Amino acid sequence: MLDACAELVDEVGYEGLTTTLLAERAEVAIGSVYQFFPDKRAIVQALTLRNMEAYLERLADRFSQGDLAHWWDGVDAGIDEYIAMHRLVPGFRTLHFGDVVDVHLLDDQRDNNGVIAEQLARVLVEQFGIADGPPLRFALEIAVEAADALIKLAFRRDQDGDERVLIEAKALIREYLHRQVGTVAGGAQPPVVGVVAAASATATAVGDPAPSAAG
Repeated sequence: MLDACAELVDEVGYEGLTTTLLAERAEVAIGSVYQFFPDKRAIVQALTLRNMEAYLERLADRFSQGDLAHWWDGVDAGIDEYIAMHRLVPGFRTLHFGDVVDVHLLDDQRDNNGVIAEQLARVLVEQFGIADGPPLRFALEIAVEAADALIKLAFRRDQDGDERVLIEAKALIREYLHRQVGTVAGGAQPPVVGVVAAASATATAVGDPAPSAAG
């Protein structure tokens, strides 16, 4: 039923989703749907929770490969996996982590991006030994909100994600966390990919002259 839900929200959106459509697509009796879910919101909530678990599993797999040496590599991995789920996971580009339905879909007390930021903080603390606390949590909440907005923009502009917007999203988040988390984490700072560098890379890819640093 959750797989059927994911397919349908990509096809008809959340507003067009009905329990009747879901039962037909899943090839189950409508009573079987209501046996597990009281309404379509509950179905989407279950799908969103599954997506969050899948996201955290994808991150764990990336970290287990041992090629992420620094905390900023972990941040990059978090952004990359979020983008990949937009491209590969049915229903994800429509639902994301549930904000299209309810900003508190994952947790009654916190908004959805706040829940994701908390999970990312836990992963960064466990994997890279960053000091946990309110400054880290606040910085990640800001980063998640900004990344989420820009990645949504990229997928509105292009079905596969506008690469120019995605480059700028990663540059913006890296530069912001360089200033905010770097002081918490200590040690070496990440190589900052600025807007000019990202624009140069994009211009090179499309064959245009790269902009000068002087503008």
